[in-house]
Amino acid sequence: MTSNVETKSVNRRRFLKGSAVAAGTAAVGTVAMPNVSRAETVTLKMQSSWGASDIFQDMAKQYVERCEKMSGGRLKFDLLPAGAVVKAFQVQDACSDGIIDCAHTVTAYWYGKNKAASLFGTGPVLGCDATQMLAWIQTQEGRDLYKELTQKILGLDVVGFFAMPMPTQPLGWFKKEIKSADDLQGLKYRTVGLATDIMQGMGLKVTQLPGGEIVPALERGVIEAFEFNNPTSDRQFGAQNVSKDYHLGSYHQAAEFFEIIFSKKKFESLPAEIQAICEYGAEAASTANYGLALDRYSKDLQGLMKEEGVKVHRTPTSVMQAQLGAWDKVLETLEKDAFFKKVVDSQRAWAERVAFYYLTNAADYELAFNHYYPGKLKKA
Repeated sequence: MTSNVETKSVNRRRFLKGSAVAAGTAAVGTVAMPNVSRAETVTLKMQSSWGASDIFQDMAKQYVERCEKMSGGRLKFDLLPAGAVVKAFQVQDACSDGIIDCAHTVTAYWYGKNKAASLFGTGPVLGCDATQMLAWIQTQEGRDLYKELTQKILGLDVVGFFAMPMPTQPLGWFKKEIKSADDLQGLKYRTVGLATDIMQGMGLKVTQLPGGEIVPALERGVIEAFEFNNPTSDRQFGAQNVSKDYHLGSYHQAAEFFEIIFSKKKFESLPAEIQAICEYGAEAASTANYGLALDRYSKDLQGLMKEEGVKVHRTPTSVMQAQLGAWDKVLETLEKDAFFKKVVDSQRAWAERVAFYYLTNAADYELAFNHYYPGKLKKA
């Protein structure tokens, strides 16, 4: 019988021997892994629909940076601004055709192919905000409907993911304060997506333009008023140099998100772990994008008011009620399309359940704000 001392001695020798082998293996792995990573590094050419200096390009960079870091150097992006390869509205086709590998855009930019595209970014306000509608897209039903539209109905060679529940987009910039829906009649106005149908239904003359073309169009008189997305981008465009009345609050685009699309062929050629990084990197970027948005948008709104002499107004409730009426008419027409109706029905069921929970449960934040900052908020 072996003594306990001898057993411990043998076990200790075996442990040390095993540790030495393991250490040697680890040392080899430490040397070899960087070479393997370099050998398997993938560089994807991504173009956005945004100008190089726009905050949306910074948000695209947040996505790229997170994916690259999570990949441990195995994934790189060559991120380009709008126009570097194709125009802002053409990135989807460029992805599908393999001209670029991926893009950072919004679905409203390709709604001309099928108006259901706007239901994944500029759809009707059924009671949910952007955060709650992004949650709908992330459900299996939402994902399946997006896939059905892009791959089956339109036959596009793309896969896509969504990020960043955008704060409600302002009604926009005007030459004078808008006090009623009558003040909008006949105005030459810029917007995109289904918002085009909504604003046309309210009597505006609508032109769709990429962000970089807005201010030149204002200066030439092609448009008289516009909305883009947020105080930061609007300030960077120089909207305050052309107009001074800025209306916040609207139902035309109250739940939009970024669409991050890939060539399906290219995406499926990537290793599974890199595919996962590209997909779930969108979720990581969504949080970062939203944090950046709230910080910058709020600062630039204050800057527009205090430094640029912009008069900020809350859009009158009567105008937003008119928007809801316009939505009703547009939906009545578009729901004659079976697929469009299928998507809206899914969203209606989601909103009835989710918005009921949220609105019943949410604290009254306006009450709290008025308690601590009395007199700051202006009623429409």
